[in-house]
Amino acid sequence: MTFAPRTWVVGEVVTAALLNQEIRDQFNSMFGAWTSYTPAWTAATTNPVLNNGTFLGRYMKFGRTTLVGFTLTTGSTTTYGSGAYSFSLPAAAAASGVDTIGSARATAGSTYIGQLLLASGGSTVNATFPTAATPANAANMTPTTPATLASGHILRGSIAYETAA
Repeated sequence: MTFAPRTWVVGEVVTAALLNQEIRDQFNSMFGAWTSYTPAWTAATTNPVLNNGTFLGRYMKFGRTTLVGFTLTTGSTTTYGSGAYSFSLPAAAAASGVDTIGSARATAGSTYIGQLLLASGGSTVNATFPTAATPANAANMTPTTPATLASGHILRGSIAYETAA
């Protein structure tokens, strides 16, 4: 709900309704419920198909700052596609020249700790995970990285970023 503040003009009558809209309502929106969205799950070569899995996303926007969290849980009929995965965000990032890093956690038999990468001006994130314990090289998440995906595996991600609008 937060938006650009009003530009007041000389001689304008300030009313309780205007003050409520400009101050109270904006302040209250910072403590409101997060908004649900359905992220898209795509791959570089062949897109996965969620079928009976679930992909839930939620976000909170303060001005041009957006906080996002999502959980992808694969199902028994999920197909995994091929190539590096991308996950959509609720709003495009600002083209600021700065890439943003978030956190990722995959539970696929073992637990894998990784990162989300959001390129400047982008609207999707890529999850990267270490390819080995040492050296700590990383690769984008695919059907077989960081582990071979199967029913019930979970990817959780979170990121805070500046939106374009």
